[in-house]
Amino acid sequence: MKFLVTLLISLIAAVTLGLMLVNEPGYVLIGYGEWTLETTVSLLAFTLLLGFAVLYLVLRFFAGLKRAPQRLRHWEERRKALRARNNLNRGLLELAEGNWVAAEKRLLKHAADSETPLLNHLAAARAAQQQGAHERRDHYLRLAHQGMPDADIAVGLTQAELQIAHRQMEQALATLTHLRTLAPRHAYVLKMLMHLYERLQDWEHLRDLLPELRKRGVLEDAAADQLEVRLHCELLAQAARGRDAELLRDAWNRVPRRLLQNADLVFAYATQLHGLGDDVAAEDLLRTALKKTWDDRLVDLYGRLQGDATQQLNSLEEWLRSHDRNPILLLALGRLAMRSSLWGKARGYLEAGIGIAPTVEGYQLLGALAEQLSETDLATQCYRKGMLLATGGKALVVDATARDDAESDDLPRLVEARSI
Repeated sequence: MKFLVTLLISLIAAVTLGLMLVNEPGYVLIGYGEWTLETTVSLLAFTLLLGFAVLYLVLRFFAGLKRAPQRLRHWEERRKALRARNNLNRGLLELAEGNWVAAEKRLLKHAADSETPLLNHLAAARAAQQQGAHERRDHYLRLAHQGMPDADIAVGLTQAELQIAHRQMEQALATLTHLRTLAPRHAYVLKMLMHLYERLQDWEHLRDLLPELRKRGVLEDAAADQLEVRLHCELLAQAARGRDAELLRDAWNRVPRRLLQNADLVFAYATQLHGLGDDVAAEDLLRTALKKTWDDRLVDLYGRLQGDATQQLNSLEEWLRSHDRNPILLLALGRLAMRSSLWGKARGYLEAGIGIAPTVEGYQLLGALAEQLSETDLATQCYRKGMLLATGGKALVVDATARDDAESDDLPRLVEARSI
């Protein structure tokens, strides 16, 4: 646009000057010694302009000759950069298609001329990793770091990802720990470190890392809470494996106060207490928890504790008032009643529980109760139905079930073939 405006102005000026010179061409006389020159103004102006143009072109020509080597170098550099860019693009395409050998060759062929050698070497490292060439992979990573020392985080993250993929967990941990010292607030470094701690089952360090994960927004609140509950469950299980009750109590005491009523954690701690034989502490813990939060797992575990059966039975019967259709509670009541030799009460609870939701354990307990009462036929029926339920058997048809029910009024008619 600028060129067109300049050209238009020049044409207007030339036409105006031409019209002026046609009417009055002018006269010019130049003398120098014995030499004189006579001409018109228009011819002199034309001659001067032509001379200026020729001089300008000559000067441009020599200036161009002087800059020719530099221009040639720039052209060669652009040609090499274009070639390197094309090889990078084709190498990345080969990498995406899974042609690891071809990708590695393409990516390295003109990496020295590339505008982004870091990308060439990082991608080549991935290609070498897929071929199992871990020495070449590490070499390319070193080249990437040497080519761009400021890219420590990018190189380190790639190295950690490749180490984890090759199950080099200790090396990956060292790499990520180093990266965290370089960039303690880097969200992706923290996220990778979190996943690595999970894979290594390093729950202690993961617990220490969790506040930073929350602070940097690596995890949403719900996910962070879920992870916190899980890691404390794992720490409780880890402490219990040492068969040391003191270690287990220490692990429980390190649980945050706001999580002490969490059903998952209460169940995990009570289970470990039960496993160590401390059913008294487990019973007190479960009774307190169930008064605040109802959970079938806690009820089932409560019914299995070897504590004061009478007190346990009374507690469960009190809860039965508000959960009279809960099969887990009924089964636990039946189990405790059998421990207390309350055969009639146990039979009623077990039959009611089976009537609501038949289970293998329910049939097993009812069969054992029938044996205790010398009711052989009922015991046989219960064991057979429990076996069919356990194996997913389809052989028990409606007629057979009806016949069994007719032969014994001890089982509720709610136990139908469809429930088996």
